[in-house]
Formats: sequence, C-alpha cells, structure tokens
Amino acid sequence: MNGKTLNGKLKIDFCCYPENLPFSRFPVNEEQKSGRIFDWPTLKRLYSFVRPYQSRFYLLVFIILLSASLAPLTPLLIRYTIDNEIAAGDYQGLTLMLMLMIGVLVLQAIVQFTNTYLSGWLGQHVIRDIRVQLYRKILHLRLKFFDNTPIGRLVTRSISDVETLADVFSEGMAAIAGDILQLILIVAVMFYTDWRLSAISLSMIPLMLLSTYIFKEKIKDSFNEVRAAVANLNSFVQEHITGMSIVQIFSSEKIEADKFRAINNEHRKANIRSIWYYSVYYPVADIISALGVGLVVWYGAREIINEEVTFGTVTAFVMFINLFFRPIRMLADRFNTLQMGIVSTDRILKLLDSTDYTVNNGTFVPTAMKGEVNFNNVWFAYNNEDYVLRDISFKVRAGETIAFVGATGAGKSSIINLLSRFYDINKGEILVDGVDVHDYELGALRRNIGVVLQDVFLFSDTIENNITLGDKRISREKMIEAAKLVGVHDFIERLPGGYSYNVMERGSTLSVGQRQLISFVRAMVQDPKIIVLDEATSSVDTETEEMIQNAIDKLMKGRTAIVIAHRLSTIQKANKIIVVDKGRIMEQGTHEELLQHEGFYANLYRMQYKEVV
Repeated sequence: MNGKTLNGKLKIDFCCYPENLPFSRFPVNEEQKSGRIFDWPTLKRLYSFVRPYQSRFYLLVFIILLSASLAPLTPLLIRYTIDNEIAAGDYQGLTLMLMLMIGVLVLQAIVQFTNTYLSGWLGQHVIRDIRVQLYRKILHLRLKFFDNTPIGRLVTRSISDVETLADVFSEGMAAIAGDILQLILIVAVMFYTDWRLSAISLSMIPLMLLSTYIFKEKIKDSFNEVRAAVANLNSFVQEHITGMSIVQIFSSEKIEADKFRAINNEHRKANIRSIWYYSVYYPVADIISALGVGLVVWYGAREIINEEVTFGTVTAFVMFINLFFRPIRMLADRFNTLQMGIVSTDRILKLLDSTDYTVNNGTFVPTAMKGEVNFNNVWFAYNNEDYVLRDISFKVRAGETIAFVGATGAGKSSIINLLSRFYDINKGEILVDGVDVHDYELGALRRNIGVVLQDVFLFSDTIENNITLGDKRISREKMIEAAKLVGVHDFIERLPGGYSYNVMERGSTLSVGQRQLISFVRAMVQDPKIIVLDEATSSVDTETEEMIQNAIDKLMKGRTAIVIAHRLSTIQKANKIIVVDKGRIMEQGTHEELLQHEGFYANLYRMQYKEVV
C-alpha cells in the first residue's frame, strides 16, 4: 500500500499482496517496517538505476531548484507594485508590473508542468527497468529459493515495492530538497525585507513543526496498519475464492461471510484512522498559518500607522507566510514517502543481490545428445543436513526406459530434479553422455530433457502458447505433429479456435486428463533425448492413460525414458525398475526379476492387483 495526499486528501493505493498475516491485529513484519529517511548506501544504489537517464535527472533537479527560486518572486513584485506604482498612481508602470507578474506566473506554470512531467517520466522509466531486472532475477533463482519464499512476497516486490519507487522521484529526495531550498530563500528574503515582521511571522514555526512531527509519526503508524489490513483482506479473498468449491460443498457461505465482514471492518477502521489524522492535521496547520497571518496583520497595521513599514511590505509578508507554511505541511508527506521508498528499495536490492540461483558456468553444448545417464554415489539434502538421497548409483543406457517406484517421500522426484539441475547435489556426480551436468550450458541441458509432472500448470493463454511457451524455433507444423503423435490433435481442433483456444487460469476450462495431454505435447515438441514422466498418468482416466502409453511407445524409440509411477501397469515394460525407500535404492531389476525376488516391489504389485480385482 502506498499512502500519500492529493490536494489535501488521503489517497491510498491498494496494491499489497497477502503475506499470511493474522486477521485480528497488525503485527510488525517485514512489510511494515519503516526505514531511515537518509539511508545513503540505499539511495546511492537507487541512483545507479537513474544513471541511464542522468541528463533528465539533472534537468529535473534544476527545474526543482528553479521552482523554489521563483517562489518568493511574486510577493516581492506585489510589494513593489503597491509601494511604488499604485502609491504613485502610475498606471503605465502598474500595467507593466501586472504584465511582469503574469509572465512570472506563466513561467511558474511551465516550470511546474515540466517538474511534474519529468519526475513522472523519470520514475516510470526507472521502475520499468527495475521491474524487468527484478523479474529476470526471479527467473534464474533456483527452486530451493521458491521453496522457502512465499509467492505473495515476490509479487509484492515486483509490483507494490517497485511502484513505491515512482513516488520517491515525484515526492522524494529532490522534492524535499526543493521544499527546503524554498524555505531557506523565503526566510532569507523575509529577513532582508524586514526583520521585525519576519520574527513575528516565524513565531508560529515551533507549533507548526510540532504538529507536523506528531502527524508524521501518527500517519506512518496508520499507513502500517492499513498495509496489514489490506494484506489481510487480499489474503482472505484470494484464498477463499480459490477454495470456493470447498466452501460451497460444506455449506459454509454464512460462516465465511461473517469472517469477511469482520476482516473488512478492520480494514475500514484502519483507513478511517488514516483519514482522521489528515482531517485533523490540515485544519490545525491552517489555523497555525492563520495565526501567523493574524499576527503579521496586527503588528503590520500598527507599523503602517506609525509609518514604520509600508502597506506593500505587510501584503508581501502575508503571502510569504502562506508560501512558507505550505512546504512545511508537504514535508511530512514527503518524508513518509521517502521512508517507504527506502524500505521498498532495500527489499528490492536484497532480492537483486540474492546469490540463491543456479550457477551456469558450463559451456558444453552438445551437437547431438544420445541420452545416457549415470548417477554415481549421489548424496542430496534440501537443507544441507537431512539427506533425502543417500549414495544413489544407477545407469541408464541411451534409448532405455527406467522406472522408479517407492512410497511418497522416498526420494523419487528428487532424483529427476537433480538430473535437470533444479537442485544441485551435495556429493557424487551426475553424468549425461559421460559429461558432468555442471559442465553443460544450463539451457542446452534442459532443452534435451523433457519433463511431464503430475501437477500440470497451464498459463492463461492459448493452447499454442502453452505448448511452445513462445519459443519461435518451434514451428506450427512441428507442434501439430507432436500433438498428433500424442493423440490430442483432433481434440484440440474441436475446441473453439483450435490451437488459439484460451485455456484460462491454470487451464480451468480443460479436464485434468486434457491438461495432462497438453503438457505431454509441450515436452515432446522440444524433441528431447531424455523423457521424464513424474507420475504423469496418475491423474488421468484409463482411456487417457492408454492414449499416453501409446504415444510413449512411439516416442520412446531412440530416446531415454525415466518414469515415476504409482500404477505399476505403466512400467512393466521398462528395461529396469528401481525401488527407492528412504533415499536409498533397495531393489532394482526387470518386472519379472523383482516379482521373483519377493521383496518390496512384489508386495506392492500384489496389493495393486488385489485392488484391481
């Protein structure tokens, strides 16, 4: 959530994302912390993103300084006009002064327009570059990072935190510098003009500074509360819309509506508190400013009567007071904006500086991969302590089919994740065609390994884009050929628009079996030399499974296949079946050999056979 004022009114940008915050209160977490206003290392890093646009940045600084310098000019011109042209009855001189003041006002309008446009232009270009750089970074982070990082936090980094940086340029450091310079110039001009009226005018400063400081602290706390309230609201709505089928199955609509009402009330209260602080501060600031004006008018009127000061001087000081107190009122908002920008920048930089990515130092790009796979004494742990794979060794010759079976959590999926280097091993070595996987260029390695998972993810896009993933090297003819081999071409052609049919979010308009078949085409269209099926047929019906099995029989010729399956009927033809339990290989052999061994595999086979019977 970004909070700021617009024409004296509270403006709240609801762009926060759920962070699993509790519904009943607002704990301080990473999303709520306030940073130091002048965190120079962070500001220096932020400036590095501005460097490609530094000419416009320096122009913006100049424009801000020019705007601050023009601020005292109008009161001085009015003072001169009243005391000289009007007092002398010089209508020609009055006309010239009026034209000069109109020119100054036009110049101020041009400067203000340039300031607003340049700050917005610069902010949008910088956040575009940061967002692109941030997303590229996320694309290359290893899966271990995503295992330990909530998705909502990454979304917040990419959208909400980056968007906050735009305000840093429009209302942040440069704007604060401009406000401070304006205050200094006005005070200097005021004391140069009349030190006594200046002292009277500035007597209200302590009250204004005190009220501004209190407001700044209160509104900062209220912004934190609103951030938490929005996160709670978004979290609840997202989770319960996703799980709406469960809500309706158990007739929990009224219960969930009551929960939502309570959360929404907290959201309303948090926003009203923010609005209340603004509602109090601006009238108080206006009263303090009015008191200053009143004192100037009272003292100035007496001095005019005594002929100590002129009427034009008093009029100018009334204008000076308004010009002086306006930036003070704005500084509270600007400091909060800068604080939030510093925090957001710090979070973004931490993500950009993350070293938790797969190192791609390999340079080997095979001209033609055969598909031979060797695991030699492989040990692996997700947290570098508890090994999920222990001394795994096996060999798959090019063109062979090898199958893994075992209980859930035995380590089967970890084996195939290591093959594609989604995770890196702790000990041992993995060879593909006799070359260590770390020596391969990562893209070349993964393009030769086609993976079909049990949990299929389809993007909200056309079937064609879900198959090719935007890879221009894959022709439409090649895609259709792969679809025909899998046996889904006719089904796709019957859909409205055929391959241009939009499958919606997560492929919700397709059945589980249809999504699985499309994911199979997605793997096959890359023409990989190694095929990995991670329980790819466990979520489909018998007819769809037969379609996939028929496609496998055609496509496995000349390719290496690694299959993980609960249905033993799908792996009986495998060249070798490996039984894994608690991270170790317990048995391996053909289907017939393992049945004769009367071990784990034989018991599992008999249990499934009884279920079928």
